[in-house]
Amino acid sequence: MHKRIPLIVTLAFLASCTTAGPDFVPPQAPAVATYAMAGDGAVPAGVRLAPEASAEADWWKAFGSEDLDALVQQALASSPTLDSANAALARAQALESVQRGGALPKVDGTGTVSRERINTAGFGITGFPSPTINLYSLGSDVSFDLDLFGGQKRRIEQAAAETEAEAYRTSAAYLTLTGQVVTRAIELAALRAQLAELDEIIADDQQTLQMIQRGVEAGGEPRSATNTSDAQLAEDEARRPPLLYQIDITRHALALLVGKAPAEWRAPDIDLADISVPANIPLNLPSALVRQRPDIRAAEAELHAATAAIGVAEAGRYPSVSLDAAFAFTALSPDDLFQYDSSGWSAGPSITAPLFRGGSLKARQAAAVAEARQADAKYRQTVLTAFVQVADLLSAISHDQQLILAQTRASDIATENARLASISFENGAGSLLSVIDAQRQAQRARLGRVDSQARLRVDLAALYVATTQSPADPY
Repeated sequence: MHKRIPLIVTLAFLASCTTAGPDFVPPQAPAVATYAMAGDGAVPAGVRLAPEASAEADWWKAFGSEDLDALVQQALASSPTLDSANAALARAQALESVQRGGALPKVDGTGTVSRERINTAGFGITGFPSPTINLYSLGSDVSFDLDLFGGQKRRIEQAAAETEAEAYRTSAAYLTLTGQVVTRAIELAALRAQLAELDEIIADDQQTLQMIQRGVEAGGEPRSATNTSDAQLAEDEARRPPLLYQIDITRHALALLVGKAPAEWRAPDIDLADISVPANIPLNLPSALVRQRPDIRAAEAELHAATAAIGVAEAGRYPSVSLDAAFAFTALSPDDLFQYDSSGWSAGPSITAPLFRGGSLKARQAAAVAEARQADAKYRQTVLTAFVQVADLLSAISHDQQLILAQTRASDIATENARLASISFENGAGSLLSVIDAQRQAQRARLGRVDSQARLRVDLAALYVATTQSPADPY
């Protein structure tokens, strides 16, 4: 037995220093220092581009609406989407534990009770009857894979990377859910604001109609003059049902996001004016974004897992060495089962080496290498997509801010023009056509102002989602 000790020590030493496959090296952050393309506009007002800058995990609080805060918290507490992501993470963690447990010694208990007839003639013994006996056996088997070429180590590394990727996907689901809730809430507030504006427009139409009717009654206008105003009122009233439908389906969408059936939940009445525009928006540099954005980190972890899989496949082409031991009590009677004379044991190393597999092992390694290349391409594509998304949002926010200024000025001017046109018409100095045209311009400007204000808030929410750090680093 003592002659085996040097061999076992040598195998254990090799197991501690040999690991098949390449070691994972995290990709370098891109060298670009900004998001904008040459020719893009300036960074939007309020956006602060700084190293390691990042919004808080509860980024929606920057909009200053308690009703919005409560809505997001409700979604985080009861959304099936987030529950599904958390369950996927728990599954990945359990599978990682499976791999870690596989690296430890395996101990199995054995026990048998059997009745056997011994064929003495089969052993060349003649003249003796073949006895029938009861046989009792109780023991244990111990096996420990030395992991000589690091295949098990790479399996653990792969499982840990897959868990990390799932954790970042869970963080991405968190950000996506909060972004969808805030976006839908802003859209609902904008639709309600548009409905309020439309009701004012209808009220203006009715006042215009009454003004024309007074002119007809006074003899200053023909009776047919009311037709145009009637048509305008009917047209504006016809815009109300589609707008109410949009409000309904947006409320239903919010119910889905918070994990409720429409019949058991009521959407909060949040006014667009109560969702303030953040004055200061932190924006991290591209080099920091790749270390913080969860979908990029998930893609990096997937690349890590694919790299470890190469080592798993490569180690499968080499011999497997394990240390095995077995101990058992075997007796013809239960009373004799635990006697020393009934005991037996065996111990020693065993080796299994693949000799011929028809090229399947080499092909499996080639497939793992190709999968790692695919994961690397996916990572690079994810980074580029993130940069383009941020660049698009910065451009959108900048144009939104400009559009709000223009729409506000246009609305103010158009509203004043409509007022003056109405006064002129009532005093006999203007035409009905000029009144209706001025009112139409004022109506379009007012609705456009609401739309531009909502669009800015939606784009700001998207920018927060695109640049906010993971709620919690999984490792």
